[in-house]
Amino acid sequence: MGETVESRWARYAVEGVLLDGFHALKHALRFGARVPVAVATDRRAALALAEELAPDLTGTLDGLLHEVPAGTLGALVPRPHPTGVAALALRDVGTLPAAPDREAPLVVLDNPRNLGNVGAVVRLAAGAGAGGVLTTGDVDPWHPAAVRAGAGLHFATPVERRPVAGLPDGPLFAFDPEGDDLRSVTLPAGAMLAFGSERRGLSAEMRARADRLVALPMRPQVSSYNLATSVAMALYHWLARTG
Repeated sequence: MGETVESRWARYAVEGVLLDGFHALKHALRFGARVPVAVATDRRAALALAEELAPDLTGTLDGLLHEVPAGTLGALVPRPHPTGVAALALRDVGTLPAAPDREAPLVVLDNPRNLGNVGAVVRLAAGAGAGGVLTTGDVDPWHPAAVRAGAGLHFATPVERRPVAGLPDGPLFAFDPEGDDLRSVTLPAGAMLAFGSERRGLSAEMRARADRLVALPMRPQVSSYNLATSVAMALYHWLARTG
């Protein structure tokens, strides 16, 4: 008797990365993720979605997707995606390039607290061609909620968690209201762009590690930007200067 979908899922669940939804699976496959098991509550609908949005993957998905009842998907995934698709991928991704070989900036999130924000930043970094995303603190950037918010693009750019003391070499530009206006700053090749937590801002350790404090332009009496918005502004500034 062959292995069931449920037993295959259980076999990879401990070390696998949950891809929650069609778009997460699509991006993971496009960027070389190994996906040992994928399920859909409506296989025909999922393949039709692939034909519409990802025709390059239709053949791959045709051989990969197993149809399961909605109840089975609900038992496998805490919060099933509206597309009714889920998968597990193996977490064997690239490492961060060393400073001398790095042109694009690294995004550093200093003790982020919101997993949705972490995923949104990974999605931004992948789209902008950043060198990777590093987080500090106790939040796992590969948590299923972060991967869901990142639409599977964790496989398109290196994503790691390190202590501040373990950050790679290279100039570190930390974003803080007391810094120099970003519009007056030229970001050098291989720079690290550090952003504080949503509530408390930069840690004392990150401020001490910074080579320069940089501020985003902001209208007076507006408290702050969303974390992902702040990262987007900084990466756009880099892209505009290098594009």
